[in-house]
Amino acid sequence: MLFDQLPRDDARITPGVVHLPGWLPLERQAGIITQLRDIARDLAGTPLAMTRPQLKSGQMQVFMLHLGRMWATNPYRYVTHVGGVRVPPVPDNLLQLTTEALRAAALYDESLNQWPTTFRPDMALVNYYPPGATMGMHQDRNENSPAPIVSLSIGDEALFRIGGTENRNKPWDDVTLASGDVIVFGGPKRLAFHGVPKTRPGTLPEGCGLKEGRINITFRQVENSH
Repeated sequence: MLFDQLPRDDARITPGVVHLPGWLPLERQAGIITQLRDIARDLAGTPLAMTRPQLKSGQMQVFMLHLGRMWATNPYRYVTHVGGVRVPPVPDNLLQLTTEALRAAALYDESLNQWPTTFRPDMALVNYYPPGATMGMHQDRNENSPAPIVSLSIGDEALFRIGGTENRNKPWDDVTLASGDVIVFGGPKRLAFHGVPKTRPGTLPEGCGLKEGRINITFRQVENSH
């Protein structure tokens, strides 16, 4: 299916998954990119520097920057310090953004109703996709909390694919994510396999803060709030 044929209206894609196209204005996108760039610059040369992780299956195509906690391997887990360096906190303006996004998403799916007032994201993963980069189907299953994932896209368009909770096989739901789009998945789809099988280089809007590629920020609540 071509990107242009995929839906672009606010919608519950499937129970537990809500897409909010064009939700974040360009000026806020650009401000976030500037903010993330400053954080990445401060962390350059430290164990928390933005890098392409090396997995057993090979090196990932995306560059990762961690806020709040870092995703570590062997075993897979979240940590707050690496090499004696504290992972920088999730900025307050981004925490506020998740509350706003969940409030909007909950209008479309009752399984998200409790989260606008209770979601406490203690981790944000920033993925930078160079032009043409992709990400395979995977689950976000290392969090102790059942809270939803809130995902913001800035830059090039991407094809987001979400499937079932048992394996990577079809059926899938495909959604075009453009700059400023938010997608939320929780409830029955919290542990769904999902990925980005395709990006569309050169489709980023002028003024979003990027010159090329795509930034995706996924906000997670690792621990249950008390």
